[in-house]
Amino acid sequence: MTRTVYLNGEYLSETEAKVSIFDRAFLMADGVYEVTSVLGGKLIDFGGHLKRLERSLNELDMKKPAAFDDLLEIHRKLVELNGIDEGLIYLQVTRGAPGDRDFAFPDPETTEPTLVLFTQNKPGLADNPTAKKGIKVISIDDIRWGRRDIKTVQLLYPSMGKMMAKKAGADDAWMVEDGFVTEGTSNNAYIVKDGKIITRNLSTDILHGITRAAVLKFAREAQMIVEERPFTVDEAKDADEAFFTSASAFVMPVVEIDGTAIGGGSVGQVATRLREIYLEESIKAGV
Repeated sequence: MTRTVYLNGEYLSETEAKVSIFDRAFLMADGVYEVTSVLGGKLIDFGGHLKRLERSLNELDMKKPAAFDDLLEIHRKLVELNGIDEGLIYLQVTRGAPGDRDFAFPDPETTEPTLVLFTQNKPGLADNPTAKKGIKVISIDDIRWGRRDIKTVQLLYPSMGKMMAKKAGADDAWMVEDGFVTEGTSNNAYIVKDGKIITRNLSTDILHGITRAAVLKFAREAQMIVEERPFTVDEAKDADEAFFTSASAFVMPVVEIDGTAIGGGSVGQVATRLREIYLEESIKAGV
């Protein structure tokens, strides 16, 4: 089935949608994006994603492409047109296509931003069997730019990290800077030690995960202890359990890092319970 996508005010077949070769996302990686999960036909954490999108745009002095209500309507329309029950909606905003290549930003009064949305159908997204067995990660140096809190389309190094993990027979990579884990290639990282959930504090070093915020809120409401601070790879190896969070994987247990089993190599109770709570509460609050 050919997908219907959204491009600059139009709903089009994916085979018909075209973006200029002069678009700054193509030439300069000058764009931001968000990915919203769909469960039971409902958008999960949509308000948080739109709030972060607005922050990313503001941090890069980029023009807002549409009002909140309009973006919600576009998301819902794409879910309907593509028959998405479980899946993802990708949204990307770029600084637009000024008509030629130039390092200087184009005038926002004469160059409109490019707005693209498309769906990905993912049946079984919530009931992912991988969550029952956990994943393996490796550690790699974090050599990205210093504004990781902005969700830009500069994803080359995270892509390379995933390929490094694949080559090593693992599922993903956790990035390390100055001896401490920053985050995964596309997720926030956590360990659990003596019943305490430990995850890096918010700063420009990591993405301010929407799923992260929800999971930590639910954890505290469940009387779990949360400590927001950096942790080392050695701490992760010595942890009782580990996991990561993201918009598409929700809460995903990690059972091995750099070949060392975590918590005996089995999925832990904290990650399992947090996944259950997150899915239950997020589906109830979906729009």
